[in-house]
Amino acid sequence: MPTISIVDLEVHYHVGVPDDERAQAQRLLVSVDMESDFSTAARTDSIDDTINYYAVAQMLLRLGEGRSWRLLETLVSEIADRILADYRPESVRVEVKKFIIPQARHVSVSLVRRRS
Repeated sequence: MPTISIVDLEVHYHVGVPDDERAQAQRLLVSVDMESDFSTAARTDSIDDTINYYAVAQMLLRLGEGRSWRLLETLVSEIADRILADYRPESVRVEVKKFIIPQARHVSVSLVRRRS
């Protein structure tokens, strides 16, 4: 199935189990793969016939405003559910990278959800 991807979108969210970790927004990278049949959009050349990836990116950039999460697992799940509900892809894969362990390039959590 054709896929629309946003790769390593830089966001700043309050995420972490300890309160002090959530006190400051952290730099995270969010990647999203949205499977969708965009053959109609290819014929019509209309944004109305596809997933507006700019709108998805703007939603992700604003998602953390006034919010916090303890677990990346909760955040990834919320992002997937929101994209499925609002943008209606056949499936979505979400990965969030966090830079909390100095000895590791990053820690990430990912999942795939399908429209039911």
